[in-house]
Parts: sequence; C-alpha cells; structure tokens
Amino acid sequence: MAKSAKHSQRYKALTSKVDKSKVYEPEDAIKTVKELATAKFDEAVDVAVNLGVDPRKSDQMVRGVVNLPHGTGKKQRVLVFAKGSMAEAAEQAGADMVGAEDIVEQIQKGWKGWKNFDLIVAGQDMMPVISKVGGTLKASMPNPKSGTVTQDPAKVVSEIKQASRLEYRVDKAGIVHMPIGRASFSEDQLTENLAYALNALLKAKPAGAKGRYLKKITLSTTMGPGVHVDPVLAQKLAEQRG
Repeated sequence: MAKSAKHSQRYKALTSKVDKSKVYEPEDAIKTVKELATAKFDEAVDVAVNLGVDPRKSDQMVRGVVNLPHGTGKKQRVLVFAKGSMAEAAEQAGADMVGAEDIVEQIQKGWKGWKNFDLIVAGQDMMPVISKVGGTLKASMPNPKSGTVTQDPAKVVSEIKQASRLEYRVDKAGIVHMPIGRASFSEDQLTENLAYALNALLKAKPAGAKGRYLKKITLSTTMGPGVHVDPVLAQKLAEQRG
C-alpha cells in the first residue's frame, strides 16, 4: 500500500483556510491564493486547467503561445540560432547566446551547455542546420507551433526577456499547467493574466473536443494548496477581459 504524502504543519494550516467543497469566483480565488502565499520568497502563481480533450488523438492536442499583459515574473535564458542581421538583432534584444553552424558543431562534439538554456529560438532559415542535432535537442528543438521558429528571432527574444511570453501544452492527463505571475503581483494583474491565459486556451479549442471544454480550474502558489475556480465564471472572465 502506497504511503500518503506527508505535509508540513504550515501546509496543513494553509489548507484549513481553503473550503475544498467550494468553487471560487476567479477574483476571490486569486485573493485567496495571494493570502496563502506566506513563504519567505516571491512564490509563483500557477493555474492548472483540466480540458475536455483526449490528448492521445492528434487532432485534440492543445498547444500554443500567449503573451501575458503583466508577464510571468520569471526570467529565462535564451539560446538563438541566427545569422547576420538577425543574429545582431537577437543579441541586442537580450539573447544569452547566439550562433549558427558553430553551435551545431559544438553540440555534435558533445557540448551539453545548451541544456542550461530555458528556451531555444531559431530563424526559419536555420532549420536545415539545426535538424542535424534534432535527435539531441529533442523536446528543446525549436518548433513553429510553439513560436520558437520565426522570421523575427529578436521579437521572440524580447517577449521572452520581458517575461510576457507563455508557452503552453496539454499533458497526457488532459491538463494544461501555466504560470500566470508571482504572489507579489496585484490582484488585478493576476486576474488579467488569468483571463488572457484562459482566453488563449478557448481559442485553441480543437474542433473534435466534445462536451464541456474547461472542466476544472485550480489556482495555487509554489508552496500553497490548490483553490478551485468556477469554470463557467472563469470562461466569462476570459471572454470579457482576455
């Protein structure tokens, strides 16, 4: 028999402040998770959305990119594959490393430094070059669907560095996890970011998805318990403010 997860007294105390039988209005949920963020660091605020899709079917895969108006609060390191003026523009936009064939050669020789970057962005003209190490990069490989293969790498780098760009993808359980800010953000900033994130999911709804699409929505902070959000009211918020 599997052992149940053990939680600290602090976590149990926080959990006692949440009505597990209640689904909160979006604004009340955000107010509650902010109150529950009592750690000594600026906790991330995340939303988990259970979607009415079957990720095993290719036509029901939900993924994409959304720019949050107030950013995620997370700083990310970016590696860019680009040449010439595109490379110069990417550097000026704040890319942490820029290169082309030289980086591909390093990776082929066993360089693992690329793993230290949160995202890899590439100009469209660089894909034939990068494909040589696609088997090594695997999930980190730049992808047009995630917006990391682009005609304007500098623009993507700028969005990433401003922490406004959020990439999302449904997992095998049909859940999308997205950071929507930090506990230090105002309630209105988190509300607007939530609206934009949910609106992006609504726009990405597959044609083959049947029944309720936004099935369950949970907000939480890094160290806090989950707070359930009313999916119907959350969808209205997304349509009004997203």
